Amino acid sequence: MAKIDILNLKGEKVSDITLNKNLWEFEPNDAVLYDALRLARNSVRQGTHDTKTRSEVSGGGKKPWRQKGTGRARQGSTRAPHWPGGGVVFGPHPRSYSFKMNKKERRLALKSALAYKLKDKELIVIDDFKIESNKTKDMSAIMKNLKADKNILIVVNELDENMILATRNLNNILLLQADEINTYDVVAADKMIITKDAIKAIEEVLV
Repeated sequence: MAKIDILNLKGEKVSDITLNKNLWEFEPNDAVLYDALRLARNSVRQGTHDTKTRSEVSGGGKKPWRQKGTGRARQGSTRAPHWPGGGVVFGPHPRSYSFKMNKKERRLALKSALAYKLKDKELIVIDDFKIESNKTKDMSAIMKNLKADKNILIVVNELDENMILATRNLNNILLLQADEINTYDVVAADKMIITKDAIKAIEEVLV
């Protein structure tokens, strides 16, 4: 089983924690992880793109010229695809990009994402995230102490008002409860900061 340091908000080691190997040292399944990320991305696509076929564009009701005797190629409509202003062949039409993933696959994808966080050394475990101040600059100082920058995911067992107020103006920080974590947010984060209580809660569900 893997051991990892537990830090305080000053970035100092206070103890360590043994992680459940069935979750954090789990062998990631890249295919299922890819499908989960694709599903998350597809879910925000509107799918409202549309092109008009030759039956939908205006005009073209009259035959351009007679069938024979002009020396030109025969034409039935000025709205055929090869004419300027004609319809589009095989163009996009409204559709849904969603597809189905069963519960086991979603769990497997999340376990794979969490395993990669430990494997890639992007996991920071802290003792507690109780803060007395709700100021943005104080939260920025905490992130500096923990050596976390870029995209940061903070996972706690329970949110409090100070945490919400201190992080809401920081666009690079996403704050989630342990029961809200999902594959996409875990993968998208450059650093995942998690409390020891949140780790226990996640292990109870996924192991």
